[in-house]
Amino acid sequence: MRIVGLTGGIGSGKSTVANMFRELGVPVYDSDLEAKQLMVTSDNIKKSIIELLGKKAYSDGDLNRSYIADKVFKDPDLLNQLNAIVHPEVRSHFLAWAELQTSNYVIQETALIFENKAQENYDHVLLITAPIELRLQRVMDRDGVSKQEVLDRMGNQMDESKKKEMADFCIENINLDNTVKEVEKLHIKLDRAEH
Repeated sequence: MRIVGLTGGIGSGKSTVANMFRELGVPVYDSDLEAKQLMVTSDNIKKSIIELLGKKAYSDGDLNRSYIADKVFKDPDLLNQLNAIVHPEVRSHFLAWAELQTSNYVIQETALIFENKAQENYDHVLLITAPIELRLQRVMDRDGVSKQEVLDRMGNQMDESKKKEMADFCIENINLDNTVKEVEKLHIKLDRAEH
């Protein structure tokens, strides 16, 4: 079974494209969602996060997301330390999940493949792109945040042109009908490829 990494900058539409693959019957692992669950359910992760960010990182046993985001998105070093706690656990969880799948390929949807120099973990990397203004608007609408808050988050991600050079496949996600067609074409290619 081959492993495809699905990545893209904030607001590019990774989740939208991931859902298109799900509709085609491809197993998709949502790293962001699983990370958030592990940050609440794993005692090891919880302990490490509290040591790193303080007790306010949790509120009534749940993640205090706004507190965490406020601290880490303005401090790249703190963000790297948080990622170093969470990412290895997510990787182990993903590999155990992938073992249970029976399809020709699986997709791991994850934001920071190139930033974390993790591309060697995948047989192929698919990059989702969109113009920056569209990405800004999508995130402001989705999360109810200011343009500056989105720009702060984008500042922690690698420039899209560099990612394009490293990706195996690239889909520009502007028009949904076109995106669906691109996903279907790529699915046929990936599903038929030799193991």
